[in-house]
Amino acid sequence: MIQSPTGASLEEARAFLGAHVEVTAIDIVLSDLHGIGRGKMIRRHELESLYASGRGMPASLFAQDVEGHDVAAALETQDDGGGDSRCWPVPGTLGLNLATGRGMVLLQMFDGAGAPVPHDPRGAMMAQIARAEGIGFRPMGAMELEFYLVDAERDGAGRVQPARMPLGGRRINTTNGMSVDELDEMSPFFEAVYAGADAFDLPLESLISEYAEGQFELTLRYRGLARAADDIILTKQLIRTTARRFGMAVCFMAKPFGERSGSGMHMHLSLTDPAGRNLFADTAEGALSPLMLQAIGGIRALMPETMLILAPVLNSWRRLASVIYSPASNTWGQEDRIVALRIPESSAKARHFEHRVAGVDANPYLMAATILGCALDGIEAKAEPGAAGMDGAGDYAALPRHWLDAIEIFEASVAMRQILGAPLHRTLSAIKRSECEKLAAHVTEVEWQLYGASL
Repeated sequence: MIQSPTGASLEEARAFLGAHVEVTAIDIVLSDLHGIGRGKMIRRHELESLYASGRGMPASLFAQDVEGHDVAAALETQDDGGGDSRCWPVPGTLGLNLATGRGMVLLQMFDGAGAPVPHDPRGAMMAQIARAEGIGFRPMGAMELEFYLVDAERDGAGRVQPARMPLGGRRINTTNGMSVDELDEMSPFFEAVYAGADAFDLPLESLISEYAEGQFELTLRYRGLARAADDIILTKQLIRTTARRFGMAVCFMAKPFGERSGSGMHMHLSLTDPAGRNLFADTAEGALSPLMLQAIGGIRALMPETMLILAPVLNSWRRLASVIYSPASNTWGQEDRIVALRIPESSAKARHFEHRVAGVDANPYLMAATILGCALDGIEAKAEPGAAGMDGAGDYAALPRHWLDAIEIFEASVAMRQILGAPLHRTLSAIKRSECEKLAAHVTEVEWQLYGASL
């Protein structure tokens, strides 16, 4: 048996099979550069071999666009001849998906020598976590999920329509922020989600109805950053599969409806020492941690270069154009929901900051890699955070306002190349430029309505 480079053990597979004799198949899931699950459905008898010797899959999965089409310029960054690399299970992510009745486990890709494939976004995150641990830091984090639930079927005019409540069948038709009655009407669905989460040790916590028809938010408990990012991949897949069984679809677009609230994925971050003591805790004098402020300074210094990670598709930029609680500014502050980097009210020992810019469409692995990498750069440079609040917006560079600008800034970024690694950086640049060019060539129905009969 080959030693798994992820640390996954054959005992984990055997324990799962022993506990779930009814399971006949397992979904094995590799997250691509867009955060989309790619993989296979294997049969029960194949699970032990996955843990013992890995499973072959092509690295070209990381050269695909969101529709699964190969991008030629991205393929050119790979030199494996199109052959398979080895995917290994991520420890602690194997569980029973109650919605499907199948098992599910996350994967990470490695080459034949056991080194992480440089195009794998999870590998990029793990490299930055290893960098932090080499300095004596343990990154801790959590991410919040905002999303819409819609009907699986469109209306008679072909438009997306709000989902029906499982209790009573009423269609969601009003903005009813933080309504407990709406949560009750949706409770059969969310009870199924929570039950499914328990099977994966997913620490789902608070649930609220958000500020638009059919929009909800789930929070997850704080823990090690790698597992926090894995949690998001698993939770998204769990919500998708559960929603299908209730006649609904879940939408993880950042701005699916132009007139309604956008959906974000705020990330909370702190660093502890090897003993678990929070290094972002307030000083004995009650001041904010200098280490945390240096991390904020590093993130602010590179914020424009990270925007393609935080807002990866054209639709992402519709959310950032909003003027309500918009995070689209290179700012920081305490207990301020207008700024990009917020230090929430907390006890001095639990101090951390919240990065509010990313949409729910961001890849959590790339997001964790870049935010942590920028924070570490700031700590190494002893960067200043600048003035707090909107008054400090000019202390660092402003954010790009358009998707193409973000692509070009990312392509030219030395820091992103260093944090993500040159192969992944080149690949993502090529895919996003190809996607941008494809959309630029598409003439929309709105253009025909505005210009077709007028010009």
